[in-house]
Amino acid sequence: MRIGLLTGGGDCPGLNAAIRAVVLRANAARDDVVGFHHGWRGVVEGDVETLTPASTRGILETGGTMLRTARYHPDEHEGGVAAVQESIERQRLDVLIVVGGDGTLGSASSIASIEIPIIGIPKTIDNDVAGTTRCIGFDTAVATAAEAIDRVHTTGESHDRVMVVEVMGRSTGWLAVCAGLAAGADAICLPERLMSIHELAKAVQSHHDAGSTSSVIVVAEGAEFFDCGATGTGSVGATVASDLVALTGYETRLTVLGHIQRGGMPSAADRLLATSFGAAAVDAAHDRAFSSLVSWHDDNVELRPLETVMQGCRPVPAYLLKLASDLTIC
Repeated sequence: MRIGLLTGGGDCPGLNAAIRAVVLRANAARDDVVGFHHGWRGVVEGDVETLTPASTRGILETGGTMLRTARYHPDEHEGGVAAVQESIERQRLDVLIVVGGDGTLGSASSIASIEIPIIGIPKTIDNDVAGTTRCIGFDTAVATAAEAIDRVHTTGESHDRVMVVEVMGRSTGWLAVCAGLAAGADAICLPERLMSIHELAKAVQSHHDAGSTSSVIVVAEGAEFFDCGATGTGSVGATVASDLVALTGYETRLTVLGHIQRGGMPSAADRLLATSFGAAAVDAAHDRAFSSLVSWHDDNVELRPLETVMQGCRPVPAYLLKLASDLTIC
């Protein structure tokens, strides 16, 4: 069997572990593997390299992706799908394994519908791909964000400040709620809950009146407030910090974690998940289980229909939203 492999969308920790697992499992089955550079764009342009156990040695613990990546969706470009089909035929591929988030996998689902053999692997620090309860990169990103929030706690307490920490999460608040709860944030602002900046300010005021010397507010980048100041070109975190200064009078500092959440060495859990997903994708290819999504459910790797990713982003469940509400000031 001849296998193609790509990593698309934003980078995250664990991608190299998945690449390595695909190559090692394929090598054991005497399959050939070729990797496309820069995601779907590499497939369209024919930018490819042969992958072997030797070329993937030492990448298990490294961040990023040796294949590099790009935010490119062939089904959104004229002639893109035809170019993908031609590239697959030119490379004589029996299957294409696509590692990506909802955008990359959405393109995979669209292209698989015209009988191109594709198997998807979910990755995103947002952990919001439909059809799986865990995505590659999420565990590491939560640990990174939680450590940053821990550090913000100590400097906030030292200076009697309100500390606002903005984390990634445009559509869902998985990263914000999990990192915020793990690090004991005083308030967590999520896309799933429309909030009031005035109520948040009152809660901060009461928190300090009760004897607290600081407050740490975690804000997902997609969080919404019905009464927040105009954001202009600034981030929602900047707007929250500015409004809290105006409403409470407390000295406030903003920390935007940004791409630090994507980078660095993957956690052991992400390495294990990525390794399991990569090996399972090769097994699925041998079983001719095309148009499948390798997913995680009930502590087990399962195959789900690839079209499941088209259901939209998987939201934070009600129990986590309630826990965040119960254990924070607002």
